[in-house]
Amino acid sequence: MSPEYRWLWSAALGAALFFPVRQLIWVMAVRRQQRREGQLPDEAARQLLKRRAAITSALLCLVFAAVYSGIVFGGRS
Repeated sequence: MSPEYRWLWSAALGAALFFPVRQLIWVMAVRRQQRREGQLPDEAARQLLKRRAAITSALLCLVFAAVYSGIVFGGRS
């Protein structure tokens, strides 16, 4: 792990975290919708929630990976 590859490590960490975080956010959103309506949302609503979860998790994982890599590599660019 060398500081020259900081952004590569950030991208790899962000990609590795994306799918589990997206799934977690999606499940939480579906359960919240189920509590509100009293029943499972239909397929169209679930797809909408999955797209929103993907966008949220992409941003969250990218920021976390960049900050984590910055800490690991001591703030050197």
